[in-house]
Amino acid sequence: MVRTHDDHGSPSAAAPPPGSPTVLWDFDGTLVARNGNWRAALLTALDRVAAGHGVTQERLREGLRDSFPWHRPETPHPQLNTPEVWWRDLDPALRRAYLIAGTDEATAGRAAAQVRDVYVDARHWSVFDDTRPALKRLRDHGYRNVIVSNHVPELGDLVVRLGLGDLIDDVLTSAVTGYEKPHPAMFALALELIGHPGRMWMVGDNPVADVAGAEAVGIPAVLVRGTDPATASGLEEAVDRILAREAGPRRPS
Repeated sequence: MVRTHDDHGSPSAAAPPPGSPTVLWDFDGTLVARNGNWRAALLTALDRVAAGHGVTQERLREGLRDSFPWHRPETPHPQLNTPEVWWRDLDPALRRAYLIAGTDEATAGRAAAQVRDVYVDARHWSVFDDTRPALKRLRDHGYRNVIVSNHVPELGDLVVRLGLGDLIDDVLTSAVTGYEKPHPAMFALALELIGHPGRMWMVGDNPVADVAGAEAVGIPAVLVRGTDPATASGLEEAVDRILAREAGPRRPS
């Protein structure tokens, strides 16, 4: 049963207990994809309130540059501790993106108010073909699967709606923790959550946020879905590497 880090429910009987070997997974770009990501979400929201607007994803690109908390991972934001507060804080950046793209202020405000609903709609997301096989294979080997992501407050619910809740044991999203990868506090919270197991890994598609961030605190990492020669070809190869080192690096006690 997937849980956010501040829930108090009990894991399902099939899930290995805290302290078991664990793989920390990035979410967007690693397990799933959203076509067009934020630009597409803003465009869909604008379609709802201003048909025939003429704005394109490319025109929204500039306005979204450096607009999100994960663009400033060195700055914690524990004060943004509820979904309403988090989205309210993001609202000015969304409005600005629309204004830069050429909309008027009234339209920008109406469209920005629709972005949250559009972005968390599971119909706009797709699960990679190798995601479930990789997660299940690790589960069958006694590993816990935990998502650690720079993402929106509703990530835990989105994981369930995408049909991954049976294979994901916990979810840490930066919109709840107040820390963005590669900030070491995000990984410290993950380690606390998973019970400081002797064997753990991070798998993600971002060489800085996922790989460098994890390795900086002693967690070995596998880079996926990239072009670097060290990148695993997919999640199955990432699992191969992890299981090949079944008795591999242990975190010092």
